[in-house]
Formats: sequence, C-alpha cells, structure tokens
Amino acid sequence: MLLNLHVKNLALIEETEVEFKEGLNILSGETGAGKSIIIGSLNLALGEKVPKEMLRENAEYALVELVFGVENEYQAQQLAKLDIFPEDGQVIMSRKITAARSVGRINSESVPASKMRAAASLLIDIHGQHEHQSLLHAHKHLEILDEYARDAFKGKKEAMKQAYQEHQALKKEMEEAVTDESQRARELSFLEYEIQELEEASLCPGEDEELETEYKRLLHGRKILEAAGLCHELTAGGSDGADQQIGRALRELLSVAEYDGALDGLVQQLTDIDSLLNDFNRELSTYQADAEFSQEDFENVQQRLDLINHLKSKYGGTIEAMLEQKLEKEKRYETLKNYESYLEELSRKEKTSEDKLRDLCEKVSRIRKKQAKALTEQVTQSLSELNFLDVSFTMEFSKTEDYTANGTDEARFLISTNPGEPVKPLGKVASGGELSRIMLAIKTILAENDLIETMIFDEIDTGISGRTAQMVAEKMNVIGKNHQVICITHLPQIAAMADHHYLIEKSVVDQTTISTIKPLSQEESIGELARMIGGVKVTDTVEKSAREMKELALAVKKKKS
Repeated sequence: MLLNLHVKNLALIEETEVEFKEGLNILSGETGAGKSIIIGSLNLALGEKVPKEMLRENAEYALVELVFGVENEYQAQQLAKLDIFPEDGQVIMSRKITAARSVGRINSESVPASKMRAAASLLIDIHGQHEHQSLLHAHKHLEILDEYARDAFKGKKEAMKQAYQEHQALKKEMEEAVTDESQRARELSFLEYEIQELEEASLCPGEDEELETEYKRLLHGRKILEAAGLCHELTAGGSDGADQQIGRALRELLSVAEYDGALDGLVQQLTDIDSLLNDFNRELSTYQADAEFSQEDFENVQQRLDLINHLKSKYGGTIEAMLEQKLEKEKRYETLKNYESYLEELSRKEKTSEDKLRDLCEKVSRIRKKQAKALTEQVTQSLSELNFLDVSFTMEFSKTEDYTANGTDEARFLISTNPGEPVKPLGKVASGGELSRIMLAIKTILAENDLIETMIFDEIDTGISGRTAQMVAEKMNVIGKNHQVICITHLPQIAAMADHHYLIEKSVVDQTTISTIKPLSQEESIGELARMIGGVKVTDTVEKSAREMKELALAVKKKKS
C-alpha cells in the first residue's frame, strides 16, 4: 500500500509530506485548495507526462516521492519481472522535474517513464475525475468484462492471440504466393542464376578474413624481405654483426670470471643471450629461404577478394549471411518448381490455423457470455445499493466482421433505470452522476479479485447528493475493508466515513500562496465536516449535525465490520 507521499515545489505546494494508513483515507478541502495537485503529483511520480506549468514559480526543481509497502507475494513476483526488488519491504518511486527535463527513479535507480508506469500498474489504481466517461465507449466494456473474467480464461485469451498472429502470417504468405505463370517463370530464372553464382563461388566461412591477412602479407612482400635482410645483416652480418660482438663480449667475461664469483651470473645471462640470438638467426634464415611473394599469388588473392566483396554487396555483409541467402533461395526455388503442391499445403495450413482460431474465439466468447451474466448480476446488486431503485443492467454481444487478436466479440453494457423501459446503451440513459456510480459499482466488484492494494478515487461523488451520497459512502467503506482507499471528496457523507481524514488547505505566507495537507484528529474531522455542511458560517446546529453524521458513520462501520 501507499505509505508516504512527499511533494516539493509543485504548483501551489512548497513542500508537504503525508503518511497514509490502511482503510479509507479521505482528503477534503475548499475548492481551489490544491486537491487536484495531490492527484497530479501522484500521476507524475507514476510516470505520466509533466506539464511545465506544474513546476512552482522561481523553483529550480520539483520533487515527488512515493513510498509503497509491498507485502503481497504476487505483487513482489510481478515487480521482479520488471527487475524491481523491494528493499526492506518497500518500493520508493520518485520524479525530479526541472525546466529542461525530468528524472524518474525506483529505489534510487534511474528508470524510463515506461517502467515507472508498468510498476505503478501493479501498485496503485487511480480512478480519475472523468474516468467514468470511458463507459461511453463500448470497447471499454469488453475490457472490463475481460478483467473480471481473467481467471476464467485460463490462458485461452493468450492462446487465441497467438493463433490470430499465426493465421495472419499464413494469410499474408498466401496472398504473396499467388503469382501468374510468367512472373513465376521470371523469378525461377533469376533464382537459378543467383544460386549458380553462389554455388560456383564455393564460399567457406572465415575465408575472407584469411584472404585479407594473406593480401596484406603479399602486398608488402618486398618491404618484408628488405626488413628481414637488414635484420639478418645486423644480427649475423660478419665481424660487425650482433652475434660476433656478443661472442667477443662473452669471451672477455669468461677470461676473468674465475677471479670474481659475482661475475658467474652475468656470464650465464650473456651465454643465454648468445644462445637465443643464434636460434633467432637460424629461424630468420629459414624464414628468408621459405618466403614466397610471387606476383601471381598476389593477383589470385586479389581476384578472390574482389569476387567475395562483390557477392557481399549483393547477398549480405558476411560469408555466413551469403550462405544463408543461398539456402533461402534454394528453398524458394524448390517452392516455385513445385508450385501447385506448395499452394495446396499452404492452403491446408491456413485452413487448419483458421479452424484453430475459430475454435479458440468460440471458447473465449462462451466464457465471456457466462462471465457477463455473473458480472451484470453483481453490478445490478451493487447499483441497487447505490440508490438505483429499480435498475436493469445487462450486456449485449455482437460479432466482428473478421477475426481480431481479441477474438470476434463486440460487447456493450445496457441499462434501464426506470420500470417498464427497455435497456439502452449507457450514453443514452445515464447522467454523469449515474455513470460515476456505475463505475464505482464495477470497481467495487473488480476490487474483490484485484491484487492491487491501493485504490485512489478523485471526486467519485460528482453529480450526487443526499441519500445517494450516503450509499456511495457506505460502498467506499466496504472497499476500504480489503483495500487501502484514498478518496478526494467534497461531500460530508463520504468524508464522515473516513478511517483517516486529511485536510488540504491554501494559505498566504509572505505574500506567497501555498497549499498544505495535514491529518485531522477526531474533533478536527468533525470541524471539517461542519464546514462541508454549512459552508461559510458554521453554527452550533451545523456542528451538531456534523457530530451526528460522524457518529452515524461510525455506527455503520461497526455494523459492517
């Protein structure tokens, strides 16, 4: 769960830090106090794009840091797949933002924004102010159903996606394979020429490297022989050669060595040098005698290299690549020579792949329809608990024109909120407040099997009031029993249900506007509820109502526990 949020130099926030707890964490405050900045800072730390205007004026940088506690084994396993490993059971995600760039880190290691988003998807689920609007798009409905049915698929969706990719590849091959007789004859002729050209070259892996070495040796043959000759003259060239000089030096030392034992070591070293030089001169003489640098050899090597380099320019940058090209061309040649058999085999494979894909699509569709019935029944029940007095909620299926990686299903939710009225698409029936409650109902159901511990709701209460607000509050309390919930709200009914209440407020310090966030005590929470109920003027009656609302919320919480 989210343990700590630290924000510095972001919009109206100079610096603030808050520790979140288990259960239902409520954030409230006046309009414009900076509630949206808190959600914005969370999104930034989790890898979202950084608007330049978020950086506090005159600040060199902004910083957002989140500390997550990871106790769930599944989460730890999934994070490990991203090479993220909790340290002392914690994952620290931070984002430092300057005017020029931003740097994201996980456990002090710099990571790209894509990795931060991937990690965030395992740790936190943020329901933004306008997320319920996504319910107006039918493709979102199928996503919700598939998330609900995730365990029921048992790998069938992944198998279906793979089967679709295989089928598409075979379809493409089939389309490319269909050629007329004249085109096929031209391709056969050209392939025959290319195969023969590569065949006659008799290429061997590594041959080009050996030829390059030999080419350099032959190209510099005269220079090599001249250097070897001069070397031999200096080391074994008569009375002035190094061998004669060392021999004379050795004789001089030997003539006096008997008078001083300290010379024995020097005599031995010089004897070794003399022996090594004699061996060297013998090997050098042999090299000179065996060395061959004929013009014919040079021209042969040069021609072979020219041929190989020419073939490289046509068929690949290495001999290995050219040999692979040769095999592919031979395979293609055989295919075209036995064209009818090839087409028959390809057609058989395509049909088999389509049968397999169809079978998987049908299995996935059956699972979806069965799960859709269970999901819509649960949503209907949940909606009745959210003050939809007589609601009918179902899901309608249709088929796509062709196969897709997601199968052949198109699906959309339908709803009727009044008795006797037929079910219709959500966008034609539901208001903004109703869409918000429908999304909350869906989130509640998905949360039962969701392994993400932290859920954030940004003003889930849009467009609701009265008894509906109370029922939404109770629903939030239910979710908070098994998840950490962080909720920004402007409704006292929801705020009263808080396990932990935080106030976001704006103030002016040294002629500068800043936003801060602080935890509230029980009495302070009642005071904030009174402000939310009464507005500008908080009377004794309003404060009494706030206290009563808090007591009623506590009674509901005890009853539900």
